[in-house]
Amino acid sequence: MSASKLGRGFDSLIPKNFDTSILSSEDNRIQNISIAALQANPEQPRVHFDEENLKELSQSIKQHGIIQPLVVTPNGEKYYIIAGERRWRAAKLSGLKTVPAIVRSAEQLERLELALVENVQRVNLSPLEQAVSIEYLHQQFSLDYATIGTRLGKAAATVQNSARLLQLPDEVQQALRDEKISEGHARAILGIKLDTDRIHLLKLIIQKKWSVRETERYVVAHKKGTTSSTGAEKKVATTSPQTERLTKYLKTPVTLRRTAKGGKLEIKFSSEAELKRLISIISK
Repeated sequence: MSASKLGRGFDSLIPKNFDTSILSSEDNRIQNISIAALQANPEQPRVHFDEENLKELSQSIKQHGIIQPLVVTPNGEKYYIIAGERRWRAAKLSGLKTVPAIVRSAEQLERLELALVENVQRVNLSPLEQAVSIEYLHQQFSLDYATIGTRLGKAAATVQNSARLLQLPDEVQQALRDEKISEGHARAILGIKLDTDRIHLLKLIIQKKWSVRETERYVVAHKKGTTSSTGAEKKVATTSPQTERLTKYLKTPVTLRRTAKGGKLEIKFSSEAELKRLISIISK
């Protein structure tokens, strides 16, 4: 996930009436702190750091320094790292003696975290705005999705799936913002691995006005080893002038599902009585 995706629009998510008196004054907000005075947060959910990636980041730090300060909180004579452990580890590899950091008291962190949690619970927040807030809590406050879910009164899987919306290509995210697709469509698109295929599916949804269920059927067909998106598309139930005539005649939805060898007509019924009525009509 790129930093630009996570940060996009985040300023708008913090309540306007947030009590700024709990923050440090502007002139002393960033401090240079000795690397030796920093400690990994024991509640950090991330326990594995890729060595090769750390080496790459270390080389970048040697050339450009640390662009984004760490966020730390006092712990006796030292500091716990709240956000930026990866930068801290890479800085040690690069030989730096100090790193820029923003010092926040436990009270400050708790109140900012509470503001974010309350923000996610707002009913008028868009799906992507919720995703940004959840991921910020995860990344910047070292909270795992289960903990965030508990604080929001939601299942951990629900919270994690919401955050995953930020993994979608920009084009798909924009369509969600513009309400060209629903959150259900976006979640279904996540089932496709490649961004090129995700964008192709987005275009199909918009062009064919697919429902979430039809989109999910496409994704299932795509996962079953169909060699091309076109092949998967043919397995999705669709309508045609012929099925529309049948729908009108039978007074129940009729759809067409094409396969490699022909296809199937699907006639919907909601009860045994309706099934008997349809059989009676077809048997005439």
